[in-house]
Amino acid sequence: MDFALTQEQTQFAEAVRRWVEKDYGFEQRKHIIASSEGISAEAWSALAELGATALPVPEDQSGFNGTAIDMMVVMQELGRGLVIEPYFATVFAAEFLKQAKAHFDVLEQVAAGEIKLAVALHEKQSRHDLTDIATTATKSADGYTLNGKKTVVLHGAQADKLIVSARASGATRDKNGIQLFIVDANAAGVTRQDYRTIDGYRAADISFTNVQVPAIALLGREDGGWELLDAVSDYGVSLLCSEAIGIMEAITSATLEYLKTRQQFGVPIGKFQVLQHRMADMFMEMEQARSMATLAAVKVSSENAEERRRTLSAAKARVGQAAKYIGQQAVQLHGGMGVTNELPVAHMFKRLTMIELSLGDTDHHLARFVAQPGFKNAA
Repeated sequence: MDFALTQEQTQFAEAVRRWVEKDYGFEQRKHIIASSEGISAEAWSALAELGATALPVPEDQSGFNGTAIDMMVVMQELGRGLVIEPYFATVFAAEFLKQAKAHFDVLEQVAAGEIKLAVALHEKQSRHDLTDIATTATKSADGYTLNGKKTVVLHGAQADKLIVSARASGATRDKNGIQLFIVDANAAGVTRQDYRTIDGYRAADISFTNVQVPAIALLGREDGGWELLDAVSDYGVSLLCSEAIGIMEAITSATLEYLKTRQQFGVPIGKFQVLQHRMADMFMEMEQARSMATLAAVKVSSENAEERRRTLSAAKARVGQAAKYIGQQAVQLHGGMGVTNELPVAHMFKRLTMIELSLGDTDHHLARFVAQPGFKNAA
């Protein structure tokens, strides 16, 4: 199998990298984080002009019909630049619409950069279990009524529309009875509490109080919510793994440069063999994680659900382990400066930490991996 990037993919990556270096430097990022909105309208417009928002959207909806490999390239560059715009939240949510083959008008707006989306899946009691849903969906003659609360919705307060998981029937943690809806973020009964997370991103706790949605708001079949949620969540995992690779590349490069310039006893500390060994270990961790992130992007669209789950969980676990190791080593090699906001390395470490916790941490995905039938058969 050829894992080399195409010329178009390389050119797209270079275009995104040039934009980040020119218009989204570390100082600009700090100003955006400190702003009341927490995001930049100018940066969002630039991403749309580059074609990043249109990349994952089907051609019939004015997009480029990009594959998971295409998205891997973009997410790596956004990760390398620590871009905090609601790109991941939007393309993750758009995948629900894409796989459900619904709301094509919204997808067209996503492609044009006219709309931002967010995904509201987690609740305070659920941790990483996406089946642990207390939010209810009650069917009526005119559609559905939603009641419940979602927590830590990434860019939930900046979104125009939300993808919401709810339970129509069954007990908590049952896979049956789960449904997914697209909801106007400004609908009556929707309350959003915005806050900043440790990595500079924005998240929101969102309450739904007798929120009325029409029947067409339901995504997919009434009895097919879990399959859609499971498949698209793995797509989100693939995006996060790719973003983490870009950050690991940046933090490793920054650490190497620091070892070359920081002097002790009259020589650069990079001359010390023990630190060279630690840099070599960081590099090996990154390359192993890169291989798994690439495999995840290849297998995320597999028609074999067991193979997809096994590969994506293996990738998320391996990337999570590498992110923790590389982040901690980078901070230690920088010394006290590694935990200050003055250096990008601290921000990179925080983002890697949040990625490890998003859509299932390392322990969760290791448990999911061994739970697959293929693991038991192989054992």
